[in-house]
Amino acid sequence: MSTTPLNRMDLPHLVTALPGPKAAQLIARDKAVLSPSYTRGYPLTVARAEGSIIEDLDGNRFLDCNAGIAVCATGHCHPKVVAAIQAQAAKLIHYSGTDFYYENMVELAEKLQSLVPGGGPRRVYFGNSGTEAIEASLKMARYHTGRERFIAFLGAFHGRTMGSLSLTGSKSVQKKGFGALLSGVSHIPYANCYRCSYGKQVETCNVECVKVIEDQLIRHILPADDIAGIVVEPVQGEGGYVVPPQKFIDEPQSVAAKYKIPIIWDEVQAGMGRTGKTFAVEHFGVNPDILALAKGIASGMPLSAVVTKPEWMQWTPGAHASTFGGNPVAIASSLATIELLETELLENAQRVGNSMLGRMLEWPKRFRHVGRVQGLGLMIGFELVRDQASKERFPELRDRIEAMAFERGILILGCGPNSIRLCPPLVFTRDQAEFCLDTLEACLEQSQESST
Repeated sequence: MSTTPLNRMDLPHLVTALPGPKAAQLIARDKAVLSPSYTRGYPLTVARAEGSIIEDLDGNRFLDCNAGIAVCATGHCHPKVVAAIQAQAAKLIHYSGTDFYYENMVELAEKLQSLVPGGGPRRVYFGNSGTEAIEASLKMARYHTGRERFIAFLGAFHGRTMGSLSLTGSKSVQKKGFGALLSGVSHIPYANCYRCSYGKQVETCNVECVKVIEDQLIRHILPADDIAGIVVEPVQGEGGYVVPPQKFIDEPQSVAAKYKIPIIWDEVQAGMGRTGKTFAVEHFGVNPDILALAKGIASGMPLSAVVTKPEWMQWTPGAHASTFGGNPVAIASSLATIELLETELLENAQRVGNSMLGRMLEWPKRFRHVGRVQGLGLMIGFELVRDQASKERFPELRDRIEAMAFERGILILGCGPNSIRLCPPLVFTRDQAEFCLDTLEACLEQSQESST
């Protein structure tokens, strides 16, 4: 049981064994009627939430360090977001913006145009989810270039619908049993200098993993004038929260400019303030051709957006649309989210994230099972390894740490083969960050003692 004082409503407090009796009943009902394809890492049932705190059906409080998988950027049920949703729902809930007009859709498009780095005019397509943003981007790139093939990266996660799944290089189970996917997708290694596929040392690495685009793919296999797009996560999410070096980001841009290939920047997880900047590409000086957004864009409401330079969005009426994309209530939530990002949350993500990362960078010296630690803003990941010398991946320990944290009231998620991600709401406080890290350090110490 938790020893956190009940009056600290901003910290965890556990009152039952986990799962509690009400939670166990719900889980049994769930298993009887819901899809077995859903992945549930631990038995969390959610009854209500506020800020960075989740309360389950039995009254247990948890500290949310995954923000609903990087979705609830402004925290759960932020009063300004709730007020915006309520006000809009009282006026207009739905009237398809792909067939008619309403003002807040235009207002959000104008706002996104003003925020995207590089300046100049932009066009915006609205959908409902990250995978829809990627699907729209693929269709757009094919439509504009007249080409069919794409380059994506190993470890990437771009979605589970058939087109985006073709790009995904995360886990084979995500493709098993679904037959032929979109043809013409080539996967190459993502920048992972810590564990370089080419055996290079970090300090001498020339990022061969991305030079393969021109030196090998285009030269030997894939004609440049067949390539409709290169799909890149500026920070790889599901692949392990990998922050690439600048030259990894520069190289595909050079190839793209040379052969007139659009780059689709997938910011579904890394965008909307997660890295301490509105968009992750800002850390690398990128002027994006096509930018795919979702997750944190509306802090829990279903919304995605593709923001492009005008020349890349020249398709004709009827070429692509979505009945619910750009729903007025979701857009109201997004406008409130962006206002909060600009006024307070970006600064908080930088400040709290830098503090957390600074402390965590010492972990490999303190804990023999902690490998690489890296991150930007409140998008931080760390690897679990068997020992510091070999850096052999230790996925079983990652899973144990995730379960141990849950038992102490901390909600975290794994990513990549052996990493844990910390992506809390951008309202995360210093006290909450310290509690989170104190708890994880206790878990690491316990696991270290038990393996001696």
